[in-house]
Amino acid sequence: MTKIGLIRERKIPADNRVALTPAQCKWIHKNAPQVQILVESSPGRCYTDREYAAAGIKVVDDISDCDILMGIKEVPPEWLLAGKTYLFFSHTKKKQAGNRDLLRAILDKQITLIDYECLEHEDGQRIIGFGFFAGVVGAHNGMMAYGNRTGLYQLERVYRQRSFRELIHTYFGLRLPNLKIAITGSGRVAHGILEIMNLMGIHEVEPDEYLQRRFAYPVYTQLKGSDLYAHQQTARYNREDFHEHPENYSCRFHPYCEQTDILMNGVYWEKNHPSLFETKDISSERFIIQTISDITDDKNGSVPINLGDQTIEDPVYGVDRIHYRKTAPYLPGSVDVLAVSNLPNELPKDASRYFGEQLIKFVLEDLLKGGAPILSRATMVKDGKLTEPYTYLKDYVEEP
Repeated sequence: MTKIGLIRERKIPADNRVALTPAQCKWIHKNAPQVQILVESSPGRCYTDREYAAAGIKVVDDISDCDILMGIKEVPPEWLLAGKTYLFFSHTKKKQAGNRDLLRAILDKQITLIDYECLEHEDGQRIIGFGFFAGVVGAHNGMMAYGNRTGLYQLERVYRQRSFRELIHTYFGLRLPNLKIAITGSGRVAHGILEIMNLMGIHEVEPDEYLQRRFAYPVYTQLKGSDLYAHQQTARYNREDFHEHPENYSCRFHPYCEQTDILMNGVYWEKNHPSLFETKDISSERFIIQTISDITDDKNGSVPINLGDQTIEDPVYGVDRIHYRKTAPYLPGSVDVLAVSNLPNELPKDASRYFGEQLIKFVLEDLLKGGAPILSRATMVKDGKLTEPYTYLKDYVEEP
């Protein structure tokens, strides 16, 4: 019998998403009798202890006898149980400074860590994640902020709706001005953004047409890797070469700064990737972007004026165009930025159902078998030791 524990989320700010819903746990019990799922009692989940109990899932205060522990966000180091196998988003892959102590604790406690972010198909495509709903919420919030800035329309907050379906109903009768929106990226986040664009009735145009003229109706264009980056010598784009040698590429986004009202950023970014523009660019009169929804949310990353996270309750801040300092939102001399790390938490039940479906479909069977290439590639730490693909993190954890 394999015991899987759904752990209580303890990171602050609180997250109420779950890896598996009550209905999904019930399905697993029915279809995989060799598995028992236990749920650590929690007051803050989008699905209550009572809902899990009603589905026949045991709710407990102590999950120390479970073999596998599943969460969503980073586990505070003091709550890690030694010798266990964990699945959660550790946010250490990019050497994020704030999570160095977490990875150190995982090594010290001889834990095995399978990071959801590292679960990929052979071609590098992510297997599971909340990207689609991050895109949905981030796109809505970007549109909301632009409406608040201009006073041309008004949108409700996402978290005040009970579901994605209910959110869609808030768009009925929405009339938008003839604004222009640039969307970067081609993965799940971008797909979520495109869903909102289509639901709002915003028309898609090709990048070259987008740059050449204004329109009498709202439009968006999607900029993928080949639209955004070019090799500094060949002026071409090769996806594999870009990810191996990003330092050899320049960003081609600059012309869009002069034609865009709202930027929805869904592009994947790592430290050596070129940013979409430079901080000083926002001082130019030709830079007309008023609202940036940085959905991928890397501080000083692809959006260099991302000055750090806000919260779901207070998602928008301004960046002064002259001094590049954080200000209140919607001021005449600023660019508004939305940067929230847990966007899907505004639609927690929809996001959790989608996440759990992918987990069951692509991961659960291999996890119960005790391993597979997909899981091996996503195992950052095995019994307290960095695995070969992640040995580059050695200096990260050893830094004083």
